[in-house]
Amino acid sequence: MEGFDFLGRKHNGKLLIKPAKKSIKSLLGKIGEIVKGNASAAQETLIRKLNLVIRGWAMHHRHVAAKATFSSIDSQVWQLLWKWAKRRHPAKGAQWARRGCFRQYGQRSWDFAAKRGAAENNSVGIRLFRAMTIAITRHVKIRGLANPFDPAWAPYFTHRRIVKCSVRLFGAALWR
Repeated sequence: MEGFDFLGRKHNGKLLIKPAKKSIKSLLGKIGEIVKGNASAAQETLIRKLNLVIRGWAMHHRHVAAKATFSSIDSQVWQLLWKWAKRRHPAKGAQWARRGCFRQYGQRSWDFAAKRGAAENNSVGIRLFRAMTIAITRHVKIRGLANPFDPAWAPYFTHRRIVKCSVRLFGAALWR
């Protein structure tokens, strides 16, 4: 293979920017370490730790062609968590592990989630963040003739700034 894997590869004459394989492997390795390192931790603790890593990585890669990668990561994380649930309760059956660790949320019946409390029978408290929920947003280029030092272009740059600032990050309320 010639060249290097920096921002992307050419596919059918088009440059397709995707997350690097090394980055994906690093993410999955980190997630695997978190899952193994929290084998006896509460499910809520595990979810909180995983959410930070998955959300951060997905938000970083939301500007590239990553939807298929996000789906693949979600699938591999689910596999790790299913093994974690079965290993956590070895004396119980797979159905018990499913009912204990996975909840129904909307149309999804296999959401890795912790209960809010024992009184609330099947309610979802904290759920695992799924990378697939991140929308892919493309970078909008600045017009070629635009000059930030020319007052005639001030409305154009003001509009760009307003649009960019209006994009909310997941969990943005936490930083207020």
